[in-house]
Amino acid sequence: MLVASNRGPVSFGFAADGSLTSRRGGGGMVSGMMSGLTAAARQDDVLWICAALSDADRAVARQDPGAARAGGEAPVRMLDIPPVMFTEAYNGVANSVLWFTHHLLFDTPNQPRFGPGFRRQWASYAAYNETFAAALAEEAAAAALPPASVLIQDYHLALAPRLLRNTRPDARIAHFSHTPWAPPDYYRLLPDDVARAVLDGILGADRAGFLARRWAGAFLDCCEAVLGAEVEREAGRPAAGGCTAGGSAGGTAGRVTYRGHTTEVAVYPLGVDAPALRARAREYDVEAHAAALAEATRGRKLIVRIDRTELSKNVLRGLAAYRELLVTRPEWRGQVTHLAFAYPSRSELAEYRAYTERVHELAREINDEFGTGDWEPLILDVKDDYPRSLAACRIADVLLVNPIRDGMNLVAEEGPILSGRGCVLVLSREAGAAAVLGGDALVVNPYDVTATADALHEALTMPAAERQRRCAALAATAASLAPGRWLADQLSALG
Repeated sequence: MLVASNRGPVSFGFAADGSLTSRRGGGGMVSGMMSGLTAAARQDDVLWICAALSDADRAVARQDPGAARAGGEAPVRMLDIPPVMFTEAYNGVANSVLWFTHHLLFDTPNQPRFGPGFRRQWASYAAYNETFAAALAEEAAAAALPPASVLIQDYHLALAPRLLRNTRPDARIAHFSHTPWAPPDYYRLLPDDVARAVLDGILGADRAGFLARRWAGAFLDCCEAVLGAEVEREAGRPAAGGCTAGGSAGGTAGRVTYRGHTTEVAVYPLGVDAPALRARAREYDVEAHAAALAEATRGRKLIVRIDRTELSKNVLRGLAAYRELLVTRPEWRGQVTHLAFAYPSRSELAEYRAYTERVHELAREINDEFGTGDWEPLILDVKDDYPRSLAACRIADVLLVNPIRDGMNLVAEEGPILSGRGCVLVLSREAGAAAVLGGDALVVNPYDVTATADALHEALTMPAAERQRRCAALAATAASLAPGRWLADQLSALG
């Protein structure tokens, strides 16, 4: 089995003495895939192909381009992508264009603008995908028992399935999108040839997977509207624009026939490895953070959010909703604390740096407006600290997850699993997780600050028995979608 993704399961660094060090790669996609491989006992049955992201990674790739291995993780082959090509493909196209498209993030009176600079970046994106496809074809040819099963991950590698299909028609190829998918009217913001190329690239796969039925439905709609492909939808498929909270979680969404090849389009919700997560949350560092946070907040009710300072995560409106709660319900002043842990994201992009600064500014305004000598209303930290995040989930009374748009959102699942207080989940209807958790969460429109403030008040005042019932149901649902099952279902369907 071959896995391909931009980021791999291991990253390297240099120690003070110049020697190489390694640690597990970050990000939700890596975490979900590695948990799935571990649960399915498939670590030794896989080669993971990824980009070398740092100077240390590139040193490893040049010393041993065949494979690297670290700390019991899967064998890895790192590709030494030229830095300019990587920057243009990753920041210029993947993160600034495709991510913005699928999360509906463009400030359309001003962006996007597709001119000569974008065409240069698009050429790099195509070359980046060609590099991955060539490596996959080489490894597929070397597989002991062909045809190889190839799992290509995410929007960075949208062209790779078709490129691989052209050279290894015997391979069994799956592509999985960990993001939402834009509806046709928004997707058509892309240049016509780019819009067609991305769809055609994914349709080189035998199976195209998505985290929620909404995203699979939008992909089918784009294939029909943009490519004129033959699309067959499963009966009962919800409209691509509709909220599926509490609805069917997974299964086949439809089929697309294009250029003589049929691609199955399916839904695989991703949950959490509950036993492993709970075990990690019992370790000493998490216990220490939980004690420190409890002391800092002095027994007050806790509203917790754990995010990246990512534009789609909607941190600013979440803070504004908390401020409105304090304005309109003054009885909560001094009685509640908001822990907002939003670690940095994509600081290479000017939009993200500006957004992070606005988060800091609003946090200061809230504390200046409402803080007293013995009460800090908002504790904001943008440092990535995984043990502290687990601790915050353990002691949360309310977990706020309000993205503008999200492929799934694992924090919404992790919080109830870890909760020691029966936390209430306030969840955006635009998160993929709403499809499976919406029945037991307080579901909100992420753009409606007032409704979100109302939901926070409802969560804080909810009777204990109802809180516990909802939290237990959320935890059970999340645990039932464990990564091992998520991966096993994909492999079984791929054949």
